[in-house]
Amino acid sequence: MDFEKLLADILQDDPLGLIGEVKAKESTARTEEERLIASFEEINVFFEKHQRAPEKKNIQESSLFYRLKGLRSDVEKQQVLRTYDRFKLLPAEEKADYSIITLPTVSIAAEPATENIITEKKKPIKVDSIEDILGGDDILGIFEEEGSSIFDLQHVPAKSTTMPDYIARRKPCKDFKKFEPILTQCQVDLASKKRKLFPFKKEQQIEKGNFFVLKGVLLYIAKVGQKKNKKGKVNARLRCIFENGTESDMLLRSLAAELYKDGRRVTENEEKLLDNFKNITDEDKETGYIYVLKSLSTNPQISSISNLYKIGYSSTAVEDRIKNAEKEPTYLMAAVEIVTAYKCYNMIPAKLEQLLHRFFGNACLNVDLYDADDRLYRPREWFVAPFEIIDQAVGFILTGDIVDFRYDLEKGEIVGR
Repeated sequence: MDFEKLLADILQDDPLGLIGEVKAKESTARTEEERLIASFEEINVFFEKHQRAPEKKNIQESSLFYRLKGLRSDVEKQQVLRTYDRFKLLPAEEKADYSIITLPTVSIAAEPATENIITEKKKPIKVDSIEDILGGDDILGIFEEEGSSIFDLQHVPAKSTTMPDYIARRKPCKDFKKFEPILTQCQVDLASKKRKLFPFKKEQQIEKGNFFVLKGVLLYIAKVGQKKNKKGKVNARLRCIFENGTESDMLLRSLAAELYKDGRRVTENEEKLLDNFKNITDEDKETGYIYVLKSLSTNPQISSISNLYKIGYSSTAVEDRIKNAEKEPTYLMAAVEIVTAYKCYNMIPAKLEQLLHRFFGNACLNVDLYDADDRLYRPREWFVAPFEIIDQAVGFILTGDIVDFRYDLEKGEIVGR
């Protein structure tokens, strides 16, 4: 059977025109010349809109400027675009000189000499760098020399790559035996709660003799070098002794940055907090007492409250001040016990009392009492807080650190703000 003849008969027998003439699909790919014309047409559209050639202004207009500049210097591209240059943006076409020149008669050999026939194979373009790419064939004039300024950073601050002159590293501490007892005693104080750990709050806390915990390791500030102020920031070289027998001479601000991330501050030993009261001379003026009292009331409304203490001040001996406690509402109409008293010099005890009252304000006792004459009284100097916490707050007032902390009533402890 002749299949080719059968297929031809089928194709010819198409009364409804369903098959029709088979046409080749036209390619949608643009030729190099079409791309060149389209790029030039964008310049024409710009000129038609603004009635001027593009200039070096914004990014879009600058790209058209460099494109036109490239076309004006490329004679071959100009030949293609002459028909489309309706605004005379390209240079005028140079006319050939047709002057007749008489050439001498030259005899031509039947076959040219082989040495005069030059056949040079086009070398492949070698691309090893960005310069090779930019220096290649640029049909649209995108990579003109003037346009290379795109690679020049302007108005962008250069990132400093200057390395520090010195980087502190930990090294074995040769005289660690001198510091080991100090670090050991600090651990003992922490275990007995004479010292406590609090969040690190400020660089000013880094002083000689202070302790910190960095990433779980106790360290001691053995030395603070000369402090230098640069752009409002104080810095100094430190000598830090770590409990693992190493040391570091890191900068103060470097240590602070690490402590902010993963560190704690160790408070002073509570037994030493009141040393300022011991070094008294005849020139110091005694101004009164700050005292802490405990109620001996049998009233269930009072006796059922744990850690209830009165914080007050007196200009006379505390023992004299509380003689008539059972008759005074300020003492809850009951006898009291003196827990401790701080003798004050060169200061106003009332101010210290007010500061302590504000610090423990959220723990203030809220009860209604009546005196002997049935007058209502609401005492405001009694607070629900463990005595060791009250004692610690007094210490923070003496060191000036009280502003960095607050009393957490639920936890029953002082925490960082």
